[in-house]
Amino acid sequence: MAVKFKDYYETLNVARTATAEEIKKAFRKLARLYHPDVAKDKVTAEAKFKEINEAYEVLSDPEKRPRYDELGPNWDGGNPPPPQSGGGFRRSTGRRQAAPDFEFGGTGYSDFFESFFGGGRSGMGDEGSFARPGGDVEADLLVTLGEALHGSTRKVTLRRSGSPGVAERTNTYQVRIPAGVREGQRIRLAGQGNAGSGGAAAGDLYLRVRLERHPDFEVRDADLYYDLELAPWEAVLGVQVQIPALDGPTTLKVPAGTTTGGQLRLRGLGLPRESGGRGDLYALAHVQTPAAISAEERVLWEQLAAKSPFNPRSTS
Repeated sequence: MAVKFKDYYETLNVARTATAEEIKKAFRKLARLYHPDVAKDKVTAEAKFKEINEAYEVLSDPEKRPRYDELGPNWDGGNPPPPQSGGGFRRSTGRRQAAPDFEFGGTGYSDFFESFFGGGRSGMGDEGSFARPGGDVEADLLVTLGEALHGSTRKVTLRRSGSPGVAERTNTYQVRIPAGVREGQRIRLAGQGNAGSGGAAAGDLYLRVRLERHPDFEVRDADLYYDLELAPWEAVLGVQVQIPALDGPTTLKVPAGTTTGGQLRLRGLGLPRESGGRGDLYALAHVQTPAAISAEERVLWEQLAAKSPFNPRSTS
């Protein structure tokens, strides 16, 4: 099955020399535009958002990005280079027989990503006897934070190209994603891997959970972190602001005297904890300084500087 190359730099509209911070900013800008929660055309936006997510997952990863960059020059001939060891699930661990080729649908990732960055495998099982158990098949499953919060059911298809004497076939599964699912957790579909031989049992199909990158939140275990940008006067005087949360916008009271790096906690607005209940949502304060000010503003700042006793370099 032909695998179409994905230009992740073009997807995020950044140069190949873009820094990690430039890639992050580009992702957030596009993700906020195409996130299904805010877009009017949700079907089109969802597809676009998955492309953006996939591109960011590769280009923001210090291990994946160099591997991806190596592919470019080798793609001109139309035949992609083989994935590196451990790079994709279209790989057989058997020695005597080639594993069938697979194509997944509904996982949230393109065939290109699954082939080169999925990290899964197709195993042939035990070759020590005539009755051979079937090998396991693995692939990544992109899960939204909403699905991780509430749980869901996803339709996933698996097309097997077959092998000599075996016809191509497609299987469709209704995969239950449990609430509270974690990054890296595997969902097992027993008996849906490679067929066994000599009457032996088939292997299993494993879907490894990859949490979708969100334009507003960073996930740390069951907690969510949000970058809260504040004007200097908001940080000094305090303010009430509305910030996003998985359950919908919520109001946060920022106390007077908040400094950059301060963490403001909203209890119970994170993801489900393994021990029960939910994690927290943390707003990380970033006090922003205006890059340019008017002449009138300069006068006011100078008046404030003259009247304020505050001096951060004072040793007393």
